[in-house]
Amino acid sequence: MIITNFGRQHFKLQVGDLTFAINPVSKDGKGKVVKYGADVCLITTNHPDYNGVDQVTHGDKVPFVIKGAGEYEVAGIFIKGFNTEVELMDGKSKKKYQNTTYCFTFDGIKITFLGALHQKLEPQHKEIIDETDILFVPVGGDDTTLNPYDAEKVTVSLEPHIVVPMDYDERTLPIFLKEAGAEKVEPVEKLTIKKKDLDAKLGEVVLFVEL
Repeated sequence: MIITNFGRQHFKLQVGDLTFAINPVSKDGKGKVVKYGADVCLITTNHPDYNGVDQVTHGDKVPFVIKGAGEYEVAGIFIKGFNTEVELMDGKSKKKYQNTTYCFTFDGIKITFLGALHQKLEPQHKEIIDETDILFVPVGGDDTTLNPYDAEKVTVSLEPHIVVPMDYDERTLPIFLKEAGAEKVEPVEKLTIKKKDLDAKLGEVVLFVEL
């Protein structure tokens, strides 16, 4: 599996010819707009910063879009999603949105994508997640998603092999890295990972260079 980040919570996951897009930024969102074709698009929150489906629709590639809680099967991959509430900036004021956390196995690797999670996970949420190999966790920056301290607590409770912080700013990222003991981590342009590579890792933080 190859993982690429385009800033905010926009990630592209690829295995062979199969491409997953997660939370692409829309034209009206705050963040870099990137155009490519995806087979599947996961949207955690119906907000311009995360719902740019048009941006991952290109040529013959029209993605199967998942944007809410439930159980899905697409391209032979089983996906579970559960909802939590979050308050995000809508113009100059905050507005309540539904956030969906997704859990799925891609190339044999168990992935949990928390999305714009604001609250700590409840026991029933952890039961849905069960185990995770790679955790994508928001690290705050605008007081709407998890702050860096709570983000680290959620990370520790889920015991992932790899942690990918996202949606951070210059203030919150250093705090999270310090809490995680990863101040010296070097950003990468992309992550190429196989299931067997995870055995020797526990809570390893991966930072991406924004492309």
